[in-house]
Amino acid sequence: MKNEISGTNDRRDFLKTSAILTGGALLGSLPLAGAYAAGSDTIKIALVGCGGRGTGAAFQALSTKYNLKLVAMADAFPDKLDKCYKALIAKYGAEKVSVPDDKKFVGFEGYKHAIAEADVVLLATPPGFRPEHFAEAVKQNKQIFMEKPVATDSPGIRSVLATAEEAKRKKLNVVVGLQRHYQKNYRELMDRVHQGEIGDVISGQVYWNSGGVWVNPRQPNQTEMEHQMRNWYYFNWLCGDHIVEQHVHNIDVANWAKNKYPVSAYGAGGRFLRNGKEYGEIYDNHSVEFVYDDGTIISSQCRHFTGGANRVDESFQGTKGKVYFDSNNKGKIWDHKGKVLVDYEGKNDANPYQTEHDELFAAVTANQYKFADAENAAKSTMTAIMGRYATYSGDIIKWEDALNSPISLMPERLAWDAMPKVLPDANGNYPFAIPGVTKII
Repeated sequence: MKNEISGTNDRRDFLKTSAILTGGALLGSLPLAGAYAAGSDTIKIALVGCGGRGTGAAFQALSTKYNLKLVAMADAFPDKLDKCYKALIAKYGAEKVSVPDDKKFVGFEGYKHAIAEADVVLLATPPGFRPEHFAEAVKQNKQIFMEKPVATDSPGIRSVLATAEEAKRKKLNVVVGLQRHYQKNYRELMDRVHQGEIGDVISGQVYWNSGGVWVNPRQPNQTEMEHQMRNWYYFNWLCGDHIVEQHVHNIDVANWAKNKYPVSAYGAGGRFLRNGKEYGEIYDNHSVEFVYDDGTIISSQCRHFTGGANRVDESFQGTKGKVYFDSNNKGKIWDHKGKVLVDYEGKNDANPYQTEHDELFAAVTANQYKFADAENAAKSTMTAIMGRYATYSGDIIKWEDALNSPISLMPERLAWDAMPKVLPDANGNYPFAIPGVTKII
């Protein structure tokens, strides 16, 4: 094995981004850039990040009807790469999974070598690495699927925005795993919202309230870097906190409904139940009000602890009615008198995780440039990061201040003996933000 860009919040800018993201209405069938367009009838793919989501992305890519072959893999950890490889070869065999040992790249720099082997790359490492990996993929002229979120701090967002512009210039398809944009009930109901069926959106509520995720206990002789990498969800340089890593889905739907991005955020949060040393530095709850330039307030909630009512959905109220979105292929639209105008239940709808790959590889196979998801993904990720800044500080955070923050969370160097910026005390407890005390910007 082995530029800084200022954000814009106006509706015209969002509509331009959104039209590209939801099916290429502005891009049409422009000729495709990249290696595959030059010749072979087999699309070579590389997987960067071989954990659970990366394994899932590879399964979905290889499950499309197109002629794909996985030719390279990269991960920081050999055990994760091996586990992923075994699962893929068991399912698809050597005909679709052709990754000899010298194309299995382990360590922090392996992504460069894996990307070089492929026509299309799947980027699915923890999101702190996304800006650098995305930049390398575009530098190497590859078509791209990358998971959300696309960064964990403001410098990372500015990097992704700059790379997104370069990807557009090079006509490289970029699909991002904000899969509600590829989910039939969201597409159909959001089209009705944008056509004015509920009037102007004047308020909304978005939720990801659930029990939380896994913990990997610290092992003897682990370096601090390995411990944090094995528990990436609990360290902001890698994850961004769950408001960014997970709740970005719902926050993105709010931006989609409004056809713009918020101008400020105000909120609160903390470590209420999941507050032990094993939970690193992140909060277990966030509650944020996102304010848009027309005065609309979208309320956002996310939490990680058990025993409460779970909720993952979005609702918006308009001047003529209201809409409800459910990630389980359901949704409704009512008028102000309570009459149900649309009652959507897509029992046989396609899995949106699969649709992302079906549509990406259809475009690549047809030599079409259709998808430029990265700009919207960066701005929705920035919205979630702005929410984290608000809950950590207790301050009202403005979009431009958040976007232009110079504070990088990334370590000075990436190596197993290197030290991340956030370290435990003598008792193994990590420092965390205290609203009213911590200054973020």
